[in-house]
Amino acid sequence: MQANDVRVLKSAALPTLAVGAVAVVVAFLMAGGKGALGAILGTLLVGVFFSISVVAVSFASRISPQVMAMAAMGSYLVKVVVLMIVLRAFGDTTAWNPKAFAWAVVVCTVVWTAAEVRAFVKTKTLYVDPDAGKS
Repeated sequence: MQANDVRVLKSAALPTLAVGAVAVVVAFLMAGGKGALGAILGTLLVGVFFSISVVAVSFASRISPQVMAMAAMGSYLVKVVVLMIVLRAFGDTTAWNPKAFAWAVVVCTVVWTAAEVRAFVKTKTLYVDPDAGKS
């Protein structure tokens, strides 16, 4: 994993975890222990899913832009399928509060995405290879 990718991952993960912690407290106050558990699971789901994407794309970027695009689309497809399976399997659960889970997922997704965009904008990445013309 390249240093820029690690920086982007940290820049997105830390605010998401902070907002997730707030979501857990709010869910606990609103829905008790089941709400807190739902918010914890939602926060973890977002963190794991988005981290997998960053890592997959980072490793694929070493090969070629085409492989990087395929890794991004493939990881997205796998995450959607896994999420559908998880929601189907636990759709009727009473172990946690599904509203707290859903709100945590939505809020953490927005925070992760915004933080990741901010990190990419601040990352200084060369778009021209300075050594390409030298032989």
